[in-house]
Amino acid sequence: MSRTVICRKYKKEMEGLERPPYPGALGQEIFDNVSKQAWQEWTDHQTMLINEKHLNLMDPQSRKYLQEEMQKFLSGEDYDKAEGYVPPSEGK
Repeated sequence: MSRTVICRKYKKEMEGLERPPYPGALGQEIFDNVSKQAWQEWTDHQTMLINEKHLNLMDPQSRKYLQEEMQKFLSGEDYDKAEGYVPPSEGK
């Protein structure tokens, strides 16, 4: 049986991650409080932010920005979206 967590984003019991996504306290906190679904949605959104905003992950400011947006996203707060982003149409 898969492990469950009370998801911080969705405020209900959901399937949890298999392992912490980061080392240290932040990874453990995400592992304990974020569902597999919410984490997948964040990673998809993070990829879109990196691509649309042309972020350089070698830049400490870009990494700090992504970490702040991750906290907002996973807490259900208002988070940054890429301006002008249009998702690809289904079937194209």
